[in-house]
Amino acid sequence: MIRLLDALRRERNGDAAASMRYYGVRYGLNYGVSLPAVRALARAEGTDPAFAGYLFAQDVRELKIAALWIADPGALDAAGAERWAAGLVNSELAAEAALALLSRVDDFGPLFAAWTAPERPWPVQYAALLGAARNAGRRTAWLDAAADVVRRNPDNGLLADAAVAFLAAVAECPQGRDAVVRTLAALGDSAAAEHVREELAWRLAE
Repeated sequence: MIRLLDALRRERNGDAAASMRYYGVRYGLNYGVSLPAVRALARAEGTDPAFAGYLFAQDVRELKIAALWIADPGALDAAGAERWAAGLVNSELAAEAALALLSRVDDFGPLFAAWTAPERPWPVQYAALLGAARNAGRRTAWLDAAADVVRRNPDNGLLADAAVAFLAAVAECPQGRDAVVRTLAALGDSAAAEHVREELAWRLAE
C-alpha cells in the first residue's frame, strides 16, 4: 500500500481535489489523481482480493478506486458484495464499481436484485443499474427492478441516467426492444420517468 500511495502522490492534482470537495464529493484524503492514472496503477498490481479489501477499507479516494480494479469479480460472494456495497457512498465510487467490478461478475442477477432493493442507499442502486448496463449477462428479467428504482426515486436524475444506460443496453439484445417499450410505459409520471422516456425515445427510433 505504501508503494502504491507513493505512486499516487506523484500524480496528485490539488485543483481536482478541491473541485471535488466543492461539489460535495468528499473523502478523508483525496489526491485528485485522474481516474485513468488510478486505473493504470491498479492494473499494474494485478488481481488480489485480500489486498483489494484492505485498500477499500482506507479512507483515501485513490485507494478505494484502485481496490475496485484489483478485486476479483470471480471471487465475489454474497458477503463480499455486502462489504463493497457498504463503501459506495457517492456517485464516483458507484460508477467506478460498475465499470471495474460489476460489469465482470458472471452471475450478476442475484447481486442486481439485492442492490436494487428499496432499502439500499441510492449510490448502491446507481452502481447496480450501471453495472447491469455494462454486464454481458444483462437480462430483460431485470427490467422490472430497474423500473421500480425509477418509480421510488422520482426526482433523482443520476438514477434516471443509470436507468437510461441499462434500458438502452437491453434494447440492443434479442427481444429486448419490445420489453423496454413496455417498461417505459410502466414508469409512471415523474421527472425521472419523463427523463428516461425522452432519452430512450430517440434511441428506440433509430
